[in-house]
Amino acid sequence: MSDTKKITANHVARAVIPDPGFGREVEEKSRTRVSSCFQCLKCTGGCPVTFAMDIMPHQAIRMVQLGMKDEVLESSTIWVCASCETCTTRCPNDIDIAHLMDTLRQTAIAEKITPAQKEILAFHRVFMMTIRFLGRLYEPGMLGALKAWTRTLNRGEIKLGWKMFKKGKLKIVPRAVGESRELRAIFAKAKQKVKGEGSKVKG
Repeated sequence: MSDTKKITANHVARAVIPDPGFGREVEEKSRTRVSSCFQCLKCTGGCPVTFAMDIMPHQAIRMVQLGMKDEVLESSTIWVCASCETCTTRCPNDIDIAHLMDTLRQTAIAEKITPAQKEILAFHRVFMMTIRFLGRLYEPGMLGALKAWTRTLNRGEIKLGWKMFKKGKLKIVPRAVGESRELRAIFAKAKQKVKGEGSKVKG
Protein backbone atom coordinates (compact mmCIF):
# COMPACT_ATOMS: atom_id res chain seq x y z
CA MET A 1 0.00 0.00 0.00
CA SER A 2 1.31 3.43 -0.94
CA ASP A 3 2.51 5.76 1.81
CA THR A 4 0.69 8.59 0.14
CA LYS A 5 -2.19 9.67 2.34
CA LYS A 6 -5.59 9.48 0.82
CA ILE A 7 -7.20 12.86 0.47
CA THR A 8 -10.81 12.89 1.56
CA ALA A 9 -13.41 15.63 1.56
CA ASN A 10 -12.70 16.30 5.22
CA HIS A 11 -9.04 17.06 4.48
CA VAL A 12 -9.78 19.55 1.73
CA ALA A 13 -10.19 23.08 3.06
CA ARG A 14 -13.18 24.92 1.68
CA ALA A 15 -12.30 28.00 -0.32
CA VAL A 16 -13.08 31.20 1.55
CA ILE A 17 -15.13 33.66 -0.48
CA PRO A 18 -15.28 36.95 1.45
CA ASP A 19 -18.40 39.09 1.49
CA PRO A 20 -17.05 42.67 1.51
CA GLY A 21 -20.34 44.14 2.79
CA PHE A 22 -20.85 41.69 5.63
CA GLY A 23 -18.91 43.65 8.24
CA ARG A 24 -20.81 46.83 7.47
CA GLU A 25 -24.11 44.96 7.55
CA VAL A 26 -23.33 43.49 10.98
CA GLU A 27 -22.29 46.90 12.31
CA GLU A 28 -25.57 48.42 11.17
CA LYS A 29 -27.64 45.65 12.72
CA SER A 30 -25.74 45.47 16.01
CA ARG A 31 -25.02 49.20 16.23
CA THR A 32 -21.52 48.43 17.43
CA ARG A 33 -18.24 49.19 15.69
CA VAL A 34 -16.77 45.80 14.93
CA SER A 35 -14.05 47.54 12.93
CA SER A 36 -12.68 49.02 16.19
CA CYS A 37 -11.41 45.61 17.34
CA PHE A 38 -7.59 45.38 17.32
CA GLN A 39 -7.46 41.75 18.50
CA CYS A 40 -6.27 42.28 22.08
CA LEU A 41 -7.88 38.90 23.00
CA LYS A 42 -9.45 40.20 26.22
CA CYS A 43 -12.84 38.86 25.14
CA THR A 44 -11.46 35.37 24.64
CA GLY A 45 -9.38 35.56 27.81
CA GLY A 46 -12.44 36.29 29.95
CA CYS A 47 -15.02 34.10 28.22
CA PRO A 48 -16.17 31.22 30.49
CA VAL A 49 -17.36 28.95 27.67
CA THR A 50 -14.44 28.93 25.24
CA PHE A 51 -13.92 25.24 26.05
CA ALA A 52 -17.09 24.50 24.05
CA MET A 53 -16.40 26.85 21.13
CA ASP A 54 -14.99 25.92 17.74
CA ILE A 55 -13.68 29.45 17.10
CA MET A 56 -12.72 31.92 19.81
CA PRO A 57 -14.66 35.18 20.30
CA HIS A 58 -11.83 37.33 18.96
CA GLN A 59 -11.62 35.06 15.91
CA ALA A 60 -15.36 35.46 15.29
CA ILE A 61 -14.94 39.24 15.34
CA ARG A 62 -12.03 39.02 12.94
CA MET A 63 -14.09 36.85 10.60
CA VAL A 64 -16.79 39.52 10.58
CA GLN A 65 -14.18 42.15 9.75
CA LEU A 66 -12.84 40.03 6.89
CA GLY A 67 -16.30 39.29 5.49
CA MET A 68 -16.11 35.55 6.25
CA LYS A 69 -19.87 35.35 6.46
CA ASP A 70 -20.44 31.62 5.95
CA GLU A 71 -17.65 30.60 8.30
CA VAL A 72 -18.86 32.67 11.25
CA LEU A 73 -22.59 32.06 10.74
CA GLU A 74 -22.06 28.29 10.51
CA SER A 75 -19.92 28.17 13.66
CA SER A 76 -20.93 26.71 17.01
CA THR A 77 -19.52 29.72 18.83
CA ILE A 78 -22.41 32.08 18.11
CA TRP A 79 -24.81 29.54 19.67
CA VAL A 80 -22.58 28.50 22.56
CA CYS A 81 -22.21 32.13 23.69
CA ALA A 82 -24.10 32.51 26.98
CA SER A 83 -24.55 36.31 26.65
CA CYS A 84 -22.97 36.81 30.08
CA GLU A 85 -21.43 40.08 28.77
CA THR A 86 -18.02 39.40 30.28
CA CYS A 87 -16.49 40.09 26.86
CA THR A 88 -18.42 43.34 26.50
CA THR A 89 -17.27 44.52 29.92
CA ARG A 90 -13.61 43.69 29.22
CA CYS A 91 -13.44 45.22 25.73
CA PRO A 92 -11.18 48.33 25.78
CA ASN A 93 -12.92 49.73 22.69
CA ASP A 94 -16.46 49.36 24.07
CA ILE A 95 -17.55 46.82 21.47
CA ASP A 96 -20.78 45.16 22.61
CA ILE A 97 -19.58 41.67 21.74
CA ALA A 98 -22.46 39.90 23.49
CA HIS A 99 -24.95 41.84 21.38
CA LEU A 100 -22.81 41.15 18.32
CA MET A 101 -23.15 37.40 18.95
CA ASP A 102 -26.91 37.79 19.25
CA THR A 103 -26.93 39.72 15.96
CA LEU A 104 -25.01 36.90 14.28
CA ARG A 105 -27.52 34.36 15.62
CA GLN A 106 -30.42 36.40 14.28
CA THR A 107 -28.66 36.78 10.93
CA ALA A 108 -28.08 33.02 10.72
CA ILE A 109 -31.78 32.40 11.36
CA ALA A 110 -32.82 34.99 8.75
CA GLU A 111 -30.41 33.44 6.23
CA LYS A 112 -31.92 30.00 6.99
CA ILE A 113 -28.51 28.59 7.86
CA THR A 114 -28.68 25.24 9.65
CA PRO A 115 -27.39 25.97 13.17
CA ALA A 116 -24.34 24.08 14.38
CA GLN A 117 -26.11 23.72 17.74
CA LYS A 118 -29.72 22.84 16.93
CA GLU A 119 -30.70 22.21 20.57
CA ILE A 120 -29.65 25.73 21.57
CA LEU A 121 -31.75 27.28 18.80
CA ALA A 122 -34.71 25.19 19.93
CA PHE A 123 -34.13 26.39 23.51
CA HIS A 124 -34.14 30.03 22.38
CA ARG A 125 -37.42 29.58 20.51
CA VAL A 126 -39.17 27.71 23.31
CA PHE A 127 -37.95 30.24 25.88
CA MET A 128 -39.31 33.20 23.90
CA MET A 129 -42.57 31.36 23.19
CA THR A 130 -43.05 30.83 26.94
CA ILE A 131 -42.39 34.50 27.71
CA ARG A 132 -44.68 35.62 24.91
CA PHE A 133 -47.71 33.66 26.11
CA LEU A 134 -47.21 33.73 29.88
CA GLY A 135 -45.06 36.78 30.46
CA ARG A 136 -42.71 34.77 32.65
CA LEU A 137 -40.63 31.61 32.68
CA TYR A 138 -42.53 28.36 33.21
CA GLU A 139 -39.91 25.65 33.57
CA PRO A 140 -42.07 22.48 33.28
CA GLY A 141 -43.82 23.69 30.14
CA MET A 142 -40.64 25.01 28.58
CA LEU A 143 -38.73 21.82 29.31
CA GLY A 144 -41.57 19.65 28.02
CA ALA A 145 -41.83 21.64 24.79
CA LEU A 146 -38.05 21.56 24.34
CA LYS A 147 -37.83 17.80 24.83
CA ALA A 148 -40.76 17.20 22.49
CA TRP A 149 -39.24 19.47 19.85
CA THR A 150 -35.77 17.94 20.00
CA ARG A 151 -36.98 14.41 20.83
CA THR A 152 -34.35 14.00 23.50
CA LEU A 153 -36.45 13.00 26.53
CA ASN A 154 -35.03 9.98 28.35
CA ARG A 155 -36.15 7.78 31.22
CA GLY A 156 -33.70 9.32 33.69
CA GLU A 157 -35.10 12.80 33.10
CA ILE A 158 -38.66 11.53 33.56
CA LYS A 159 -37.72 10.01 36.93
CA LEU A 160 -36.00 13.20 38.03
CA GLY A 161 -39.00 15.27 36.99
CA TRP A 162 -41.35 13.02 38.97
CA LYS A 163 -39.18 13.35 42.09
CA MET A 164 -39.18 17.13 41.78
CA PHE A 165 -42.95 17.16 41.31
CA LYS A 166 -43.52 15.07 44.45
CA LYS A 167 -41.39 17.53 46.44
CA GLY A 168 -43.37 20.48 45.14
CA LYS A 169 -40.55 21.82 42.99
CA LEU A 170 -42.61 21.73 39.77
CA LYS A 171 -45.97 23.40 39.32
CA ILE A 172 -48.34 21.82 36.80
CA VAL A 173 -50.50 24.90 36.25
CA PRO A 174 -48.56 27.97 35.07
CA ARG A 175 -49.27 31.41 36.49
CA ALA A 176 -49.32 34.17 33.91
CA VAL A 177 -48.44 37.76 34.70
CA GLY A 178 -50.79 40.66 34.07
CA GLU A 179 -50.60 43.33 31.37
CA SER A 180 -50.66 40.81 28.53
CA ARG A 181 -51.68 43.56 26.10
CA GLU A 182 -48.47 45.47 26.78
CA LEU A 183 -46.47 42.26 26.40
CA ARG A 184 -48.03 41.52 23.02
CA ALA A 185 -47.25 45.08 21.94
CA ILE A 186 -43.57 44.57 22.79
CA PHE A 187 -43.36 41.41 20.68
CA ALA A 188 -45.26 43.06 17.82
CA LYS A 189 -42.90 46.04 17.87
CA ALA A 190 -39.85 43.75 17.91
CA LYS A 191 -41.24 41.74 14.98
CA GLN A 192 -41.86 44.90 12.99
CA LYS A 193 -38.34 46.12 13.70
CA VAL A 194 -36.84 42.83 12.47
CA LYS A 195 -38.88 43.07 9.27
CA GLY A 196 -37.69 46.63 8.74
CA GLU A 197 -34.05 45.70 9.19
CA GLY A 198 -34.48 42.79 6.81
CA SER A 199 -35.88 45.02 4.09
CA LYS A 200 -32.95 47.46 4.51
CA VAL A 201 -30.44 44.65 4.06
CA LYS A 202 -32.19 43.39 0.93
CA GLY A 203 -32.40 46.90 -0.45
